[in-house]
Amino acid sequence: MTREAFGAEFVGAEGFLDTATFGLPPRFVAEAVRDCLRSWEQGKLEVDGFDEPVAASRAAYASLIGTDEHGVAMGTSVSSVLGLVAASIPNGSSVVTLPGEFTSVTFPFAAQAARGVTVTELPAGQLEDAAGGFDVVAVSLVQSADGAVVDVDRLCRSVAESGALTVIDATQALGWKNVELSWADVAVAASYKWLLGPRGVAWMSLSKRMVGALVPHAANFSAGEDMWSSLYGLPLRLARDARRFDSSPVWFSVLGAGLSLPWMASLDRVAVEGHCVGLANRLRAELELPPTESAIVSIPVTHAAEALHRAGIRASVRAGATRVAFYLYNTDDDLDRILEAL
Repeated sequence: MTREAFGAEFVGAEGFLDTATFGLPPRFVAEAVRDCLRSWEQGKLEVDGFDEPVAASRAAYASLIGTDEHGVAMGTSVSSVLGLVAASIPNGSSVVTLPGEFTSVTFPFAAQAARGVTVTELPAGQLEDAAGGFDVVAVSLVQSADGAVVDVDRLCRSVAESGALTVIDATQALGWKNVELSWADVAVAASYKWLLGPRGVAWMSLSKRMVGALVPHAANFSAGEDMWSSLYGLPLRLARDARRFDSSPVWFSVLGAGLSLPWMASLDRVAVEGHCVGLANRLRAELELPPTESAIVSIPVTHAAEALHRAGIRASVRAGATRVAFYLYNTDDDLDRILEAL
């Protein structure tokens, strides 16, 4: 059954509470991707037609996090763009993160151990207070496993005078949470969860010092100052802004993202956050869990997922608990079905 939410139609939204795993595209996005696949099948694909969705998604991402599009690079996944960051920090750098952090954030830095890079895990609260004593702090704004939210004000105070690089993964926040990340040296997010695009696109905003510090290890013609005159031959001629770090676009994925992100950026983000967190906190209240400002609810019973599945609710199991995620296409009916099932 199709649902309408915030002016768009969603197929399959009824009982779908697993956006923290993947989001449902608005119908107009899915139809555009299907049309593009038909053009490919028929040999009518226009390759330069993907330039516009690349530009549109870049601008929309910049708008969503409150930064300038000239500081935004496009990649294919969070780990691929953070790999550039991790490879560019100095030998012997110290990195701090949270225990149980999503490995797309931590593995790129842990892989630099041969250069003397160390990664230390500190629990929430301690991390925010101690971050200024490390060279790099790398954390998710919202934790994938349980929806816990980093204390941004506390973190910003800690790193303000230290010079520590702040690397923030906003994948589990951007879309439902009204955020402002212009203060971060690096802010990354993948398309396929709360940004409602296909898998295969991620963005990375960079501070001016990071644009100067990163090495474009994956340099390619798409990152050229003029892409279509950068197809053959030397010398190296990359874009002067953050686009120099772009990966070559995944065509069909970036087409979808070029539609979903501008639509997301046009919404009243305060209203979206209020809707999502409101539903989540109603569930927490019914289950006698403490309220938080997160759209992700971790129910500390693994077998709850089985009961939800029998009731037609799509959820997931993470870190030994059942995880449900409320988004703009979820309603009171979904909440009632969860409560009845549990």
